[in-house]
Amino acid sequence: MAVAGRWQPPRPCEVYRAEWELCRSAGHLLHHYYVHGERPDCRQWLRDLASCREWEESRSPQAQRSLCESEQARVQAAQKQTLVWASRQRPPADWNLPLPQEKDK
Repeated sequence: MAVAGRWQPPRPCEVYRAEWELCRSAGHLLHHYYVHGERPDCRQWLRDLASCREWEESRSPQAQRSLCESEQARVQAAQKQTLVWASRQRPPADWNLPLPQEKDK
């Protein structure tokens, strides 16, 4: 991102710290383990936080490159997610039929 000709990190460093802390939280750990069957890997958030702080302190090109690559990988991973449900091409043939009535009313 360029602001007045200068590159800025994609997110403020505080956001990377907050994401890292959220990733390590008990609630997130339990949710991630329940959904994926494994503990979440929070190391990338910590690396991004370190790179962001390094960029703020020394304007390191390596830190800039690291943050850009990490954000690109995040975007690609989000786009790669498959849909759980298959999209329909047309409605079901019986879409307009009345719903079955409950017999135990």
